[in-house]
Amino acid sequence: MIMNVEALREEFPILKEKINGKQLVYLDNAATTQKPLCVIEAMSNYYLHHNANVHRGVHTLSQIATDMFEKVREQVRSYLNAAQSSEIIYTKGATEGLNLIAETLSQTLKVGDEIIISESEHHSNIVPWQLVAEKRGLVLKVIPMNDEGCLQVEELDSLITEKTRVISVAQVSNSLGVVHDLKTIISKARAFGGDKIKIVVDGAQGIVHSKVDVRELDCDFYCFSAHKLYAPMGVGIVYGKQEILETLPPYQGGGEMIKEVSFDKTTFNVPPYRFEAGTPSVADVIGLGAALEFLEGIGLDKIFAYEDEIMNYAQSRLKAIDGVRIYAESAHKAGSISFNVGNVHPFDVGTLLDQLGIAIRTGHHCAQPVMKHFGIPGTARASFALYTTKADIDALVNGLERIIPMLL
Repeated sequence: MIMNVEALREEFPILKEKINGKQLVYLDNAATTQKPLCVIEAMSNYYLHHNANVHRGVHTLSQIATDMFEKVREQVRSYLNAAQSSEIIYTKGATEGLNLIAETLSQTLKVGDEIIISESEHHSNIVPWQLVAEKRGLVLKVIPMNDEGCLQVEELDSLITEKTRVISVAQVSNSLGVVHDLKTIISKARAFGGDKIKIVVDGAQGIVHSKVDVRELDCDFYCFSAHKLYAPMGVGIVYGKQEILETLPPYQGGGEMIKEVSFDKTTFNVPPYRFEAGTPSVADVIGLGAALEFLEGIGLDKIFAYEDEIMNYAQSRLKAIDGVRIYAESAHKAGSISFNVGNVHPFDVGTLLDQLGIAIRTGHHCAQPVMKHFGIPGTARASFALYTTKADIDALVNGLERIIPMLL
């Protein structure tokens, strides 16, 4: 189960970069991961040798590009253990995926129906539901979280009613790194409403730190962004159960999502193509396929065990620094740690660390309700990946110890 991290780092050329004259220490992986050479080369190879628009082309390049494009759909199906590849929809990212789900699902609901989200959500799992709730007269409810960032899932017993139609929650909090208790949330929903309640999971922060089996999880939808999974920006995935996708209207109109168009009437294509209007980002999809091969070649169990080791090491070292407050310290976390230094604004912490070549994320992390809960403007967030080393954590700790006397 030992992973050769130093050898793996050689696959990520950007990690050799110098920032402000210092060796880059990249701890902003929850925002986006770096890309291995195999991903970059796969995309370059497509543009050099196979570039063509996919589907409907009879010429050789188009057929090759289409085969490559659809091969990745099957790879994603296997990675998620979905039942069939037609349950895999390509999007621009998790944000577009959540908007797609919210818009299409909401068209099947009626005035007064209820949607449940959580206090811990990223804005992309709040605002789309607010928009459709206002447009269609739906009711939005919120699962509260406690001061450790854990969702108070027991509140579902009173939140779920006969009018509940959707529960949409993140697998892992992007702002705090807390792993949410999806098993309990889904079991409570199923016990009360069976398949009448649709379960939507935002897996943007979860997919990279755990093996996801959508059938075992028994969610109705699962979405993620490829760029947080060592793959390119500009592509994401929505998984949806086939029997549900077949009942939903299109999300956007255009090419590919139709069967026939006339000025009298348009008929729509079958899933997943019904939800994939227009020319897709083919090279980015191919990059996603290369990233999945890369991860499976290393071994997911090895990666996740190593990341747990790094998380525990980072938390123990940060806890020992005077003046540092860690949020959700005792919660089960994956991938990131949010903290503050006294009453110092996190932007100041991030700016000074950047001068030392250390990249972290600062601000509200598109989770302003979380920050409101704690009464703070934001946090500093260090987030980890398979190439993060203990030396990276030591550099962060040494950097904090150097700048804290300037700030307090």
